[in-house]
Amino acid sequence: MRMNFGLTVRSAQGRWSLNPYHRRTHGSIGLFVPPSPPLDPEKVKELQRFITLSKRVLVITGAGISTESGIPDYRSEGVGLYARTDRRPIQHRDFVRSAQIRQRYWARNFVGWPQFSSHQPNPAHWALSYWERLGKLYWLVTQNVDALHTKAGSRRLTELHGCMHRVLCLTCGEQTARGQLQDRFEGLNPTWSAEAHGLAPDGDVFLTEGQVRSFQVPSCARCGGPLKPDVVFFGDTVNPDKVDFVHKRVKEADALLVVGSSLQVYSGYRFILTAQEKKLPIAILNIGPTRSDHLACLKLDSRCGELLPLIDPH
Repeated sequence: MRMNFGLTVRSAQGRWSLNPYHRRTHGSIGLFVPPSPPLDPEKVKELQRFITLSKRVLVITGAGISTESGIPDYRSEGVGLYARTDRRPIQHRDFVRSAQIRQRYWARNFVGWPQFSSHQPNPAHWALSYWERLGKLYWLVTQNVDALHTKAGSRRLTELHGCMHRVLCLTCGEQTARGQLQDRFEGLNPTWSAEAHGLAPDGDVFLTEGQVRSFQVPSCARCGGPLKPDVVFFGDTVNPDKVDFVHKRVKEADALLVVGSSLQVYSGYRFILTAQEKKLPIAILNIGPTRSDHLACLKLDSRCGELLPLIDPH
């Protein structure tokens, strides 16, 4: 099924703009959140007890915490990318090997960036930031690349898969802000225009091959090498030092809470196994089944932004 969200990029006195009717609304936010049963007061009490008994809770978040901010995920039943389209995310090996694939990726990312970068934290992000300020949240590990936890003020944070708001040179490693790169895209493509059909996770949109063909991609301003978002693409691996760091934080925690993740990707699931080995209590808040439901002492099928603000972290 093709979904047209009306994202149109065009030149306007040397600047780029988006059609105003695409802007994020409450309707678009709900579009990517799968149905869930009404809140069960008894389940809320159970999660409250879980949090109250913990002094150093480690939280792992996934795409399900950001769908309520209007960012689609991959796997949610009926509304995720895999359910809506036959598209699949870009593979690391393909991006590194092919200039043509990098051109296609950056054209799509250029169109999607103004909307993706404008998304704001929802009540779930703010709740976790509040838990941190009170000393209840010991560490936060996110599989998301949207920077919404940072926008909400979280600091005890590991971005497991990186962040779309940063760009790296594959040759020299120079890091730049993604917003700065947008200006270079505009300068290289003063007459280029495109209308996107459909919205994908991670700042991506869908364009035709004809639209992509004439798009010009800048190189690293320092060495001329190819540029890549500072994120772990599918088929790539998380930095081992980062993995070791998170394993240590899990071992120092006294409870683990999963928020909005199916844990299908091993990069997050491995920390559940560490928590199990340490005999830590595990709670999971996610609409739909997860890979670790059988390991959890508590499973809740509710909206993250609806439930987490109800929990008193004191």
